Amino acid sequence: MRQLEPANRHASLDLIKWVAMATMVMDHLRYVWPDMNALFVIGRIAFPWFCLAIAANVGRTAKGQFYNDANANYLCWIVVFAVISELPYRLLTPSTTTLNVMPTLMLGLMICWGVHHKTRDSLLVAGASVLLACVLHSNLMYGAPGALLPAAFLLALQKPRSLWLVPAITCVLANRWLATAGFSSYSLTVFLVAVGAPVAGIWLVNHPVKMRIWPVRRWGYWFYPVHLGLLHLLRQVV
Repeated sequence: MRQLEPANRHASLDLIKWVAMATMVMDHLRYVWPDMNALFVIGRIAFPWFCLAIAANVGRTAKGQFYNDANANYLCWIVVFAVISELPYRLLTPSTTTLNVMPTLMLGLMICWGVHHKTRDSLLVAGASVLLACVLHSNLMYGAPGALLPAAFLLALQKPRSLWLVPAITCVLANRWLATAGFSSYSLTVFLVAVGAPVAGIWLVNHPVKMRIWPVRRWGYWFYPVHLGLLHLLRQVV
């Protein structure tokens, strides 16, 4: 969730971040009220739209300029909040077998850099990130396909007419639950959301909204661990 400079703000991108955060919270309400399990479907919008935000921001930077302060700060923020978020994530989901979502986004960012910059060092970093994502596949939220999703979005943003299905297919693969879900109206709905969310997001990026959207700045990083902690506390009192 990297910030854009005010002069370059993209209202659609801020809207995407807001919708991603809102659907993420709705999804996580299941851990407080298990009867609201249907919100899992809506929650399938959140992760791909966070990945889309990463891809759109990377795509707006100058190609070939891999080493700069902005990229270093971007990576540092994600690493720091990957660590900060793990405790509240474990408290809210004690039976989970995966890390919180930040490590997946971190690897996705580094892979996306390689696809965008195509320098020797950026490609080495991207290759190492792909390898690490494969090794950690079972421990990453959304697995190795989830780490590839930002790069898939970047390719689709570069050639929306020919590559728009790439992030949709990658998103379906990232929802590993579908592989064992069997055929039902519920799994079909999840599948349709997994396909539709990336397509809708790409359309929104390419058709900027005309309204003013409150920008999501660096406070957005705090939103993830704080909302996990608050939901854990809420579960203790309901």
